[in-house]
Amino acid sequence: MARQLMWFRSDLRTLDNTALAAAARRGPVIAVFLHCGDQWREHGHGANKIDFLRRGVEALAEALAGFDIPLLQRDIGRFDAAPETLLALAREHHIDALHFNREYPLDERHRDEAVARTLGEADIAVHGYTDAVAFEPGELLTGQGHYYSVFTPFAKAWHRQIDAQRLALRDTPDAQTRLSLEREPLPEAPACDDTAVDATLWPAGQEAAADRLERFLRYRVRHYDEQRNFPETRGTSELSPYLALGMISHRQCLQAAMAENGGHLADGDRGLTSWVNELVWREFYQHIVVGYPDVCRHRPFQQHTEQLAWRDDETAFAAWCEGRTGYPLVDAAMRQLVQTGWMHNRLRMLVAMFLTKHLLIDWRQGETFFLRHLVDGEFAANNGGWQWAASTGTDAAPYFRIFNPTTQARRFDPDGRFIADYLPELADLPAKARHAPPRDALNGHDYPAPIVDHKAARARALDAFKALSRD
Repeated sequence: MARQLMWFRSDLRTLDNTALAAAARRGPVIAVFLHCGDQWREHGHGANKIDFLRRGVEALAEALAGFDIPLLQRDIGRFDAAPETLLALAREHHIDALHFNREYPLDERHRDEAVARTLGEADIAVHGYTDAVAFEPGELLTGQGHYYSVFTPFAKAWHRQIDAQRLALRDTPDAQTRLSLEREPLPEAPACDDTAVDATLWPAGQEAAADRLERFLRYRVRHYDEQRNFPETRGTSELSPYLALGMISHRQCLQAAMAENGGHLADGDRGLTSWVNELVWREFYQHIVVGYPDVCRHRPFQQHTEQLAWRDDETAFAAWCEGRTGYPLVDAAMRQLVQTGWMHNRLRMLVAMFLTKHLLIDWRQGETFFLRHLVDGEFAANNGGWQWAASTGTDAAPYFRIFNPTTQARRFDPDGRFIADYLPELADLPAKARHAPPRDALNGHDYPAPIVDHKAARARALDAFKALSRD
């Protein structure tokens, strides 16, 4: 049987992998992973994401070895070297066809088109598969034939059209006859400006992902709807890094949710349906980057907001990055990000709204900072979340919706425990004083006064948005 080349990218698993299952049905498989450190850095990814990815590739190599599938690795720097690299591998190993699961941001789509052209001209078949989403972008459209730009009607269409075939888990390969190839060592890590967080916080690979899913479903999912907004409570799935790099599939998650919820996705237990809704959000943003590619070009989804007069304030931006704004919940959240490579979702909305509304600093600066630190950094979800908070994106928060950081702290960290975890300088204050510490209660602790007044900042943001023309 002709050899098949399986190109892994953001689908680092052997379980429920559409392209791998298809390749294994056609013949013996050789796997490849292309390291693109220069491109990853150009796309803004920092040490946390790259380290997690590299550890994921190592875990993948171990899993593939169990099927006698060798994993080749090449360090190519940038995407534009992919076509010739894959062509050379195909010729060297007498490959009949290349298989991969599609990725949807603009650069990734251009890369895959170039690969298909180059290999096609050499009479090597190229097969791309829908795997990271239930519906290929373009399948779910409005009545006017447009991509959805608002989540709720998208979600309704998604639930209305989802079926057993789209949710079915893909076959796991059988062990194949051993090829005269050995798995290759991981190339040297690309240089990064920072150091990755402790790897034990985020163990990599499909087994670690499955363990997190099992623990979430067993202990937390039925309380997800009530607890997901409280950062001190471990109420979320913490699966976003594994979904971003495909160490677990959305189908595995949805099948597990259905098993816990009597076969239902859209109704039943509120915790389960709320969590399913978050998975649909992830898919929505993948559709957006295809239907509205300007968001991949650093442009706002709502074009009229291009006129916004963002402030250039390096001092305020540095205070936000370093957790020194004088608003304790904002600062604790930013320190959580830097220390752990992750931030609670409620806090992502809070700090993004603080940067874009209180400080009136361009959302693209925040988007970049997040990608540099997030272990789960993924373009579509990160961009979608930032544009939502900045009121420039799809389904965006109304521009006049501006979170009060102190009110948010009192509501979602009522005892100030999360604040105390990340702001030790406030830990010995009475719990209720941690939300907005009186200056005379700090007892000499080095914690800054608020860098901006909430009411004044809110008024400034409202004026900036009201000044926009929609013509």
